[in-house]
Amino acid sequence: MPLSPATRDRLMAGVAQLIRAGRHLSSRAATQLHGDLPSFGWALLLPLERDGDLRCSALAAHAGVDGSVASRQLTALERSGHVERQPDPRDGRAVLFRLTGRGADALATSRALRSAWARTALADWDDDDAERLAGLLERLVADVDVTGVPRPEPAGAAR
Repeated sequence: MPLSPATRDRLMAGVAQLIRAGRHLSSRAATQLHGDLPSFGWALLLPLERDGDLRCSALAAHAGVDGSVASRQLTALERSGHVERQPDPRDGRAVLFRLTGRGADALATSRALRSAWARTALADWDDDDAERLAGLLERLVADVDVTGVPRPEPAGAAR
C-alpha cells in the first residue's frame, strides 16, 4: 500500500531534521570527531582503507562529489600526509591514491571518537530498535540512490 501524503511528508521532514542535526554536530564537534582529519577526509579515506589504492574518479564516486572537488580534497589530504600518490602500474598516465599510516591512524581516531559519541547518544536504545532503524535507513539510502534527483511536480498536481 502506498504511503499517505502525510506519512511521506513526516518521513521526509524527519530525514531533513536528521541531516540538519548531523551537519550541526559535525560543525560543532569537527575537531573532536575528526581530530586532525579534515571533515571531508572520512569519505575519501574510508574507501582507500576498505578497497586499497584508487583513482581520483573512483574516490569521487564513493564520496558522491564531482571529480574536481575530490581532486582538491585529495591534494589537501596529500599535503597533510593522509594519502600519497603513485603511478598506476596498469596505466602510467594515471595516478592512484594510497592511504598512509597517518591516514589510517586518523581514521582509527575518528572511528573511536564517533563510536564513543554513538554509545552516549544511543545509550537508551535497545538492540532491536537500533537494528530495525539501521535496516530501514539502509533501505532508504538504497531507494534514494536508485531514484536519483526528483523531478518537480507540476503546480497543483495531486500528491
